[in-house]
Amino acid sequence: MSNDLLTADIGLIQRILPHRYPFLLVDKVIDIDGYSSATGIKNVTMNEPHFQGHFPSKPIMPGVTIVEAMAQTAAVMVGTALDMADKEMLVYFMAIEKCKFRRMVVPGDVLMLKLTTTRGKPGAKVWKFNGVAEVEGEMACEVDFTAMMDLPAA
Repeated sequence: MSNDLLTADIGLIQRILPHRYPFLLVDKVIDIDGYSSATGIKNVTMNEPHFQGHFPSKPIMPGVTIVEAMAQTAAVMVGTALDMADKEMLVYFMAIEKCKFRRMVVPGDVLMLKLTTTRGKPGAKVWKFNGVAEVEGEMACEVDFTAMMDLPAA
């Protein structure tokens, strides 16, 4: 690994993403290698609102929130690489493909969200990513998705 890898703490994440509680789903992003790859960290806790109904007797993180956490990680990666802090960048899903769930994610788990850009470069509006979510080295979810980066005019 290069010594040039960046990290985004919660302060920088909030300067890049518009999401806030209860929908900010990534706590830290590490190993940011430009806009090519990064790893998000999501600490799964029982006090998250989706656990009130999914499911009260057996709390399981909804799969859609795992995919959203990966998308937020991708947005932080690109936002960091393109210096988008405080610039009101918005990101929209365009497609979710080949999504597979392999393991339940429950309170107490730490999700490692490994993202790789498969298409996209500075100036592009449409980006594609591959994401893998793991808990303790075990795959929980894998997905390919496409997103539109709505970057403010320079």
